[in-house]
Amino acid sequence: MLWCYLLAIMHATHLTEPLRTLTLLGLESSCDDTAAAVVRAAPGQPADILSAKVAGQTELHASFGGVVPEIAARAHAEKLDLMVEAALSEAGLALEQMDAIAVTAGPGLIGGVMSGVMCAKGLALGSGKPLIGVNHLAGHALTPRLTDRLEFPYLMLLVSGGHCQFLVVRSATDFTRLGGTIDDAPGEAFDKTAKLIGLPQPGGPMIEQAALNGDPTRLKLPRPLLDRGGCDMSFSGLKTAVLRARDALVAKQGGLYKQDQSDLAASFQAAVSDVLAEKTRRALRLSQVGAIAVAGGVAANKTIRAALEQVAAETGARFLAPPLALCTDNAAMIAWAGIERLRLGLIDDMSLAARPRWPLDSTAPAMLGSGKKGAKA
Repeated sequence: MLWCYLLAIMHATHLTEPLRTLTLLGLESSCDDTAAAVVRAAPGQPADILSAKVAGQTELHASFGGVVPEIAARAHAEKLDLMVEAALSEAGLALEQMDAIAVTAGPGLIGGVMSGVMCAKGLALGSGKPLIGVNHLAGHALTPRLTDRLEFPYLMLLVSGGHCQFLVVRSATDFTRLGGTIDDAPGEAFDKTAKLIGLPQPGGPMIEQAALNGDPTRLKLPRPLLDRGGCDMSFSGLKTAVLRARDALVAKQGGLYKQDQSDLAASFQAAVSDVLAEKTRRALRLSQVGAIAVAGGVAANKTIRAALEQVAAETGARFLAPPLALCTDNAAMIAWAGIERLRLGLIDDMSLAARPRWPLDSTAPAMLGSGKKGAKA
């Protein structure tokens, strides 16, 4: 009880951690990847990812056309301890040698987030190490500091299966949202579009592969919200346009052929890329910062990366994108975000709660469709 009380006092007063070498274990279980990683950071030196283990769930959800929350939560509960053991073993370190345990505490599928938080609490309590709850979105947003030691402030385009937003990142705890999607996130639109045109899951990589042999100009798809100012985006209507284009092809020729799939994939990918590129151009003008970073699973798409890199070059901004392994959900980014918070003296106690929704910019108005539980991000 005394230990928990001291942690609560430290958390409340934000005691700054003296600059020293820190080694953290990170846990991530917000969606369908169960991950654990060990990251070490010495003052003035690049961070070192000592280990990074991920257990995917693609096969478990393949027949359902998307992630089933109950199945994901059970898989996390079964795999978390194994991932922790593997990460520590690969790093050649024991749990007692960690300076703290960092864990995704939200936002995400609540069952998976709860599995991670409970596992981290057990590890922290058993080892006597501090517990640090991390916002999953902050993990993505701070990844350029892990990989490239990028200085604040910078513009972050967080683009994934569940989120899409522009953030001005001023510190590890200061995020200003310039805009975001008002409906589907791009990753969600990729998955749903793949299903519409008969491609397997995961939709993002399948559409990118099919698009390699497609004509992006064959089908005239809309570029939603480009006729409006600001940085907000919409992808739901684009998905509907793909549905109508598919139905028109089927009605005209009696079926959907492989080349049709490729052309639909290429046309959809080009539309998403055009929207993200133009909105990025606007966000750079608004933010007036010198660097744009991109993170999240959709950042792995080469066509989208190339379009964003071109915008950065045109505007004179530095462009950064993490390695592909750090674009998708991973625990290294959670460990790093934990290091950033620990250096600020921000730690949690055993009252840390799993949160299905947790906006980084709490001052920004909720996006449309945020629901009764509050803003998604």
